[in-house]
Amino acid sequence: MLASFAGVAQKSAPQRPNIIYILADDMGYGDVKYLNPQGKIATPNIDRIGKEGTVLTDVHSSSAVCTPSRYSILTGRYAWRTKLKSGVLNGSSAPLIAPERLTVASLLQQNGYATACIGKWHLGLDWAMKKTDTGTLTVDYAKPFRGGPVERGFDYFFGIAASLDMPPFIYLENNACVGLPTVKKKYGREGPAEKDFEAENCVGDFTAKAVSFIKQQATGKKPFFLYFPMPSPHTPIVPTNRFKGKSGVMEYGDYVQETDWSVGELLKALEESGQAKNTLVIFTSDNGFAPYVLPKMNVESLGHYPSMDFRGYKSDIWEGGHRIPFLASWPGKIKAGTTNASTVCLSDFMATVSAIIGKPLPDNAGEDSYNILPYLTGNTSKPIREATVHHSINGYFAIREGNWKLILCPGSGGWEKPKNDEAFKAGMPPVQLYNLASDIKEEHNVQDKYPEVVQRLTLLMEKYVNDGRSTPGKKQANDDNVDLWKKNFMTAPASGG
Repeated sequence: MLASFAGVAQKSAPQRPNIIYILADDMGYGDVKYLNPQGKIATPNIDRIGKEGTVLTDVHSSSAVCTPSRYSILTGRYAWRTKLKSGVLNGSSAPLIAPERLTVASLLQQNGYATACIGKWHLGLDWAMKKTDTGTLTVDYAKPFRGGPVERGFDYFFGIAASLDMPPFIYLENNACVGLPTVKKKYGREGPAEKDFEAENCVGDFTAKAVSFIKQQATGKKPFFLYFPMPSPHTPIVPTNRFKGKSGVMEYGDYVQETDWSVGELLKALEESGQAKNTLVIFTSDNGFAPYVLPKMNVESLGHYPSMDFRGYKSDIWEGGHRIPFLASWPGKIKAGTTNASTVCLSDFMATVSAIIGKPLPDNAGEDSYNILPYLTGNTSKPIREATVHHSINGYFAIREGNWKLILCPGSGGWEKPKNDEAFKAGMPPVQLYNLASDIKEEHNVQDKYPEVVQRLTLLMEKYVNDGRSTPGKKQANDDNVDLWKKNFMTAPASGG
């Protein structure tokens, strides 16, 4: 079922580093042993990146769920500036990244890089449609789709449309399906599937593709960018037999270990192909740990806490929703065994890549992206970001400046109690203010004690919305109106990407 990369290897001599960006799906900060020594899951390959490079300990996905986080990684822009104000896309959604928008991939492609996306896309596709016998429209899987990775800067794509629990359950290569979905299967959700597609094979198949791509680039002449968005350890929790029972932390721990194995295979491929010394490797996650794993696999009952000391989980505006692992290595550039506690957002990847290749971004690109290369290389510990905006599954905002975090809703903004409707009905304050230096668990709301901080951060948040950017530069337009203060404190959907 796996096809080749015909035509991806390139021709001119590499002058700039290769870049591998590994994005785990729903992996909590505490799932990485190197970051959480009390954790019960061994992650030696992920740990190795930190030991041989650096760990940034205050990194945040731009959202507590995956589609908006992925948008910000590839565009350097907060997704709430688009039409997506809450929740995530599904496997049949239209593209979220506008065709004219510069992405990290297109920036690198335009500057001599071979680019590949292997894994979970979840940013929408323009599927071809056809009429059924009853006259309704349905996806025509036999025809090419558009608006995916190939039209957003990637020379090559192999992966799935959305999360592993979202149909269609079929591999995609470049602009076409690999086979046709002729049956129905259910991995959390039911939908069309290719008859040989099995969710448990995805990590291994994507790993094999990524290893093949890495090794092939050693025979080419261009530097490469590999974006490797993994489907794991997101539900369905489907470790292969090779990993079942290996972790001692239920099947969730086994799946985390399979994820770690995959990382190791990529690192090994770099070494075997002689490219390790000229490659920046980043490992991170798209949001926090998914709490809906716990009813069936309560890893916390075994003393393993994926959110560690942080409050909340995936979906929530609290730290557990969006504070994530971030480890990076780059021999000769990043000093081994270092850490940095400065605040970073995944949207910063765009400006950092721009700095690495020496190509400034235009004003209408990377509007929420800061260059964190000085953090990676240890050249500064001074704040680079003025402030960072967080976003929950239900579209609620928080803004972080230094140790202060202002949350513009009374509850979690997601699934954890108290949910916003519960908090609102209970008469809780409409905003939350925490000093994370003294209250990392976000237990003491001090909004009434520091009204001047609430006012200042509210005005700054309004400025970021009105300017269409949170970085210096010319004002830009948001794609749609942004409502900072929602009138209805709605309960979040039951699941997310």
